[in-house]
Amino acid sequence: MNTPVTEAPEYRKYVVSWNERPTAGPSEYEAAQTRILDVFRQWDMPKGMTFHQFVVRIGDWGGYAVIETDNIAEIHVLTTALAAFSFRVEPVIDVMDAVAIELQAMAWREEIA
Repeated sequence: MNTPVTEAPEYRKYVVSWNERPTAGPSEYEAAQTRILDVFRQWDMPKGMTFHQFVVRIGDWGGYAVIETDNIAEIHVLTTALAAFSFRVEPVIDVMDAVAIELQAMAWREEIA
């Protein structure tokens, strides 16, 4: 099947979510939080990455980021450096771009009815 899509976005956006990995007990949990903050204090934003949103869940050691990058390896570096968290990375596109693509695909589908 050769579905024509004339204008696909040229950027790459990802929603990254993270949760703190479980620990054995309160003292290990507190030590992990201290280590996370020590590592994060020294972290520099990669030049090829744009954080559109970078938020933390209230009352929880986890959160979400909307990151744009042409090099997903930069996200891998970030997730490796912050090993106390488990991450989920999902590719996304802006809704208006998605709608345009969906309309093109639906028009193509209707042509083959």
